[in-house]
Amino acid sequence: MHKTVKIVLISIAILTVVVIALINQRHFMMYQLGVLSGGSPPELLEAQDELSTTIWFDDYYTIDEIAPGTYAIGEPRYYQANYNYLLVGQDTALLFDAGPGVRDIRPVVESLTDRPVIFLPSHFHYDHVGNGQDFSRRAVVDLPYLRERAQGNSLSLNDMEHLGPMEGFDVPTWEVTHWWPPGQTIDLGGRSVEIIHTPGHSPESISVLDRANHIIFSGDYIYEGPLFGFVPGSSNQDYLDTADRLLDVYPLIDAYYGGHRTSIGPPRLTRRDLTDLYDLLTRMRAGTAHGEGVWPVSYRVNDKMTFLSDPEHLQDWN
Repeated sequence: MHKTVKIVLISIAILTVVVIALINQRHFMMYQLGVLSGGSPPELLEAQDELSTTIWFDDYYTIDEIAPGTYAIGEPRYYQANYNYLLVGQDTALLFDAGPGVRDIRPVVESLTDRPVIFLPSHFHYDHVGNGQDFSRRAVVDLPYLRERAQGNSLSLNDMEHLGPMEGFDVPTWEVTHWWPPGQTIDLGGRSVEIIHTPGHSPESISVLDRANHIIFSGDYIYEGPLFGFVPGSSNQDYLDTADRLLDVYPLIDAYYGGHRTSIGPPRLTRRDLTDLYDLLTRMRAGTAHGEGVWPVSYRVNDKMTFLSDPEHLQDWN
């Protein structure tokens, strides 16, 4: 074989190996690029007009009472516009998500209830776990793989679960006071809520079902704006399976309050939005939905949401 041809073939082989390695490690590469380009939270946004019923707690947090004893605590000046939810019972209050920790959320919570508070994250990404805030009572979804790696009740997150170094947040180790398995009913005193495992955005993602108020608090599974189905641990198949289960098991729920917003006020979606997401994911799996862009690829769900995913040949349908 001619020497030049050998060199070309060897070069193609090496390039192929590199490309395959980059494809297989794309999530790690995304994370590393985020760390290199980040390191601190972005500047806060300017405050905008809110709903007439919205209360500004200070110059950062907003409060909306969306049902009796149920508060949406917004962070509209943080670029991801996070929303966290406080559910107050007669004996105990549940704080579902705590934002990125740019500001301490505890004074807001203490202004709304004097009940003991249990913090429960919808998932482990840094923008939901109140980085650096020491919650004395913390619940975590009880999944076998998390229990197996916990040291007693001490649970250390990892970089790819937390993603915090992208904005300068340390990856935490938590002392867990409550392990709540999927399906667990939580008695807050005079009201009960249930834990629903809703993987898709991440393996440990959960939602909270408030049957009395016909609400599901959905974290980052479904919300206004771009849904992230391309980050470490995300799965298109899990996204589809979860949508199918929610539609089938909870047909009477028509209010889904998510973890972020793109319009004014708490981010409320409906069963119709969940159905639209299910329909899109079904078409994506069948290869009949077509997105825009290279990576992530953006698929339109409806006028409220897009779904960001890997390119078709890399999508996780198992």
